[in-house]
Amino acid sequence: MPETILELKDAAIYQGENMVLSDVNFEMQKGDFVYLIGKTGSGKSSFMKTLYGDLELTQGQGAVVDFDLRTLKEKDIPFLRRKLGIVFQDFKLLPDRTINGNLEFVLRATGWKDKEEIKARIESVLDKVAMKTKGFKFPHELSGGEQQRIAIARALLNEPELILADEPTGNLDPQTSIEVMKVLKDINENGNTILMATHDYALLLKFPSKTMKLDENKVFEVVQRNR
Repeated sequence: MPETILELKDAAIYQGENMVLSDVNFEMQKGDFVYLIGKTGSGKSSFMKTLYGDLELTQGQGAVVDFDLRTLKEKDIPFLRRKLGIVFQDFKLLPDRTINGNLEFVLRATGWKDKEEIKARIESVLDKVAMKTKGFKFPHELSGGEQQRIAIARALLNEPELILADEPTGNLDPQTSIEVMKVLKDINENGNTILMATHDYALLLKFPSKTMKLDENKVFEVVQRNR
């Protein structure tokens, strides 16, 4: 039996009083890679924020990595986020710490204490994104593509059940976008489940995968025709 990681049934996504999406029915199984596409303002970020507990789900049903989004309490959100890896468009690295320092900060904040275990985990995730030699550098010493690789490594620290990548190539040039995409695809092939919001249609053609489109307050699957 495939393991369901994410499921929304007849859900409506709200940003404040404003309904962004309605009648959302969506499911992801362990190991899936799914794109979320739609023009700016179509609700991609609101969709993502609902999944990691930044916006409340007040209508319909929703479950993410065994958390019920309808009954999610404020105190549960940190535990939900430990089972998620979140990659943002603007990297969100701490500028006053080295890369190792950034990653150690996250591990300590999520309950890791043993120095050797922390060091080994940091080495392991940096290795996965081919950045093993960059741990001593500060974010401003890295290119945009390198910073995004670090952000992906950070998302992997606690072995998440689902990675939410919100426009991860949005600030990168086309060549760097492809490199970052290859990293995400490798991680997916190693068993990680990834939901990626993007408006970069060139990536969809180069790395085809299941695609959900947000349009006129609805979410539907796009069937990609083979050329």
